[in-house]
Amino acid sequence: MFRIQNGLKGVLHHILRKIIHIDMDAFYASVEQRDNPELRGKPVAVGGSRERGVVAAASYEARKFGVRSAMPSVIAARKCPNLIFVRPRFESYKAVSQQIREIFAEYTPLIEPLSLDEAYLDVTENLKGIASATEIAKEIKIKIKERTQLTASAGVSYNKFLAKIASDYNKPDGLFVIKPNQGEKFMEDLEVYRFHGIGKVTADKMNKMLIFNGLDLRQKDEAFLRKHFGKAGSYYYNIARAIDNRPVNPDRIRKSVGSENTFNTDLETRAELEAGLSPLIEDVWRYCDRTHAYGRTINLKVKYSDFQQITRSKTALSAVMDKAFFEKISFELLSQIQPVEKGVRLLGISLSNLEFADEMEGKQLTINF
Repeated sequence: MFRIQNGLKGVLHHILRKIIHIDMDAFYASVEQRDNPELRGKPVAVGGSRERGVVAAASYEARKFGVRSAMPSVIAARKCPNLIFVRPRFESYKAVSQQIREIFAEYTPLIEPLSLDEAYLDVTENLKGIASATEIAKEIKIKIKERTQLTASAGVSYNKFLAKIASDYNKPDGLFVIKPNQGEKFMEDLEVYRFHGIGKVTADKMNKMLIFNGLDLRQKDEAFLRKHFGKAGSYYYNIARAIDNRPVNPDRIRKSVGSENTFNTDLETRAELEAGLSPLIEDVWRYCDRTHAYGRTINLKVKYSDFQQITRSKTALSAVMDKAFFEKISFELLSQIQPVEKGVRLLGISLSNLEFADEMEGKQLTINF
């Protein structure tokens, strides 16, 4: 059982919370296999085709051959000759995601969705009064399986970073717990390429500095890490010590809405960038559909492998209420940074200057830039 204990030696500098990270297993591909029995047990790629496009998601059967998301379809087909390509059905994925979100809401209002298939939950104080975060995670996994016939992996810990690492530790259908008295020791043995937020390029750079795991990273002071990795150096300094005091931020009425992702492997080609941006566009528009809030300014955020960050944006005369147009402009902004001269570790897309549909009645809506 994972229960927070006060006064634990070595964790007094942490803000102790009970955090669960839920990550659906091969979500898009699993939905397709659930809905089409002929696909079960077979290697499946969602998105693209055998001749062109990119893989948006891959089943575990396909992953055994080295097929992964953001991979050009032609390479995926070469790695797995029997790979079955299916067109994505985002409306179906959204519907299942909503079912899962309703399960989360039975336990806590503090839910921070990261995408359709993963979210953080703060269950320090929960609606069922359950003392053990591990027990809550078990119940959620069971309910997800009963209601959707899909499996989820869960990570349980006292901060967001460790919870996310834990959810990936025992996939698929896993449950892994990192207790408050285990965090620093766990980080010592973790190889840097498995750190959430450290891509391959950065991990390779660290390896050249003889930094291979959390213990090696902890030997470097913050000044050294900031010198070699910029602002991210402070982040690395803290996570090597299992420190992450970020709160879980639930959905709320806001002036902007965005979605971003730090990729495990840096993106380098146009196809990889577009595949990385597409689910983020879906995330943002899902919020717009649910809240009827629409923005005038579309913002693209790009962070490169060396942590240089740039933004590109366009502003309309009035709120953008057409998804196809939002998607078109998002990809136009992405095209402004191509061809890329260095790997991209993070992409983000957002809508700002939000207005609500019921407040826009009587206004003339235009999409001119």
